[in-house]
Amino acid sequence: MANRPKGFGFSAEVSKKIDGKYDEGLEAQVVEWICSMLPDAQRPSGGKDEVHAWLKDGIVICNLANALQPGSVRKINTSKMAFKQMENIGNFLTACDKLGIKKLDLFQTVDLYEGTNMPQVISGIYALGRKAQTMGKQGIGPKESEKNERNFSEEQLREGRNVIGLQMGSNKGASQAGQSFGKTRAIID
Repeated sequence: MANRPKGFGFSAEVSKKIDGKYDEGLEAQVVEWICSMLPDAQRPSGGKDEVHAWLKDGIVICNLANALQPGSVRKINTSKMAFKQMENIGNFLTACDKLGIKKLDLFQTVDLYEGTNMPQVISGIYALGRKAQTMGKQGIGPKESEKNERNFSEEQLREGRNVIGLQMGSNKGASQAGQSFGKTRAIID
């Protein structure tokens, strides 16, 4: 097999596509929110690489989860060993799952640890910020919608079966008999 440098061919295209989705405005909102929730956290100077280095060990995001729900991450590893840092990230993702954040909104451990998909990491933390609002805490972004369940009586359901919805339209007794649009079809030998 040939040894090719990273970022060649298809992998380069994928990397460019992922990097194109990175939103610096969203990053700034997320960093600002984290720093407001964790006043002792040291703010990164900005940029994708700085934010990645700030979040990579998982300590900041674990403290964030504990700020929202005390005790959601029981042990935060301060070791510099890779598997301990990845364990922090996994504990954060488990805490987010218990808080009710959808799996589609979250990221995978390697997305943050290796920095391969930072737009998804920022999006996942943004989803946590939306969920924080429903918990009565300071959050970011639009508040998540709440369930609006409706209960109809049997009589109301029966009445609804007789109504033709406006989107279904009505033919008002029209038929196709006698319609003549355009020229007639001529079959010539």
